[in-house]
Amino acid sequence: MSDGITIKNKRARHEFFLEQEYTAGIQLTGTEIKSIREGKASIADAYCTFSGEELFVRAMHIAEYTYGTHYNHEPKRDRKLLLTKRELKKLKTKVNERGFTIIPVVLFINENGLAKLTIALAKGKHAYDKRETLKQKDIKREIDRGARE
Repeated sequence: MSDGITIKNKRARHEFFLEQEYTAGIQLTGTEIKSIREGKASIADAYCTFSGEELFVRAMHIAEYTYGTHYNHEPKRDRKLLLTKRELKKLKTKVNERGFTIIPVVLFINENGLAKLTIALAKGKHAYDKRETLKQKDIKREIDRGARE
């Protein structure tokens, strides 16, 4: 049933150290899931926040469905994430610590046809950390090129 839709946040690994990852369901409307299946979504600027005991993803852009009528959705509305109470409690205690945030990493459709969001508990990188990551990436690329030749 899965059509191989995966929308990635490529900036996440560059901007943050990803500590732990969780897979969460998303509470969507009918036109939102149709737009995601067409691949018209972006999680580049998205982030997660708590409202009471519930976790919401904010600034996630899902384009309006082309064939939607007056039932069409608002593109950047807050969407509730579906996690267990234990996971929510663990995330909330970590976010209350200094420096941690929750960011979406991958939006995908699973084998049952449901939209899932992989979120990560992350800590921001400094400029020198970003440079070091790029250096390591270049070194790895050079080693791989040398191994192929």
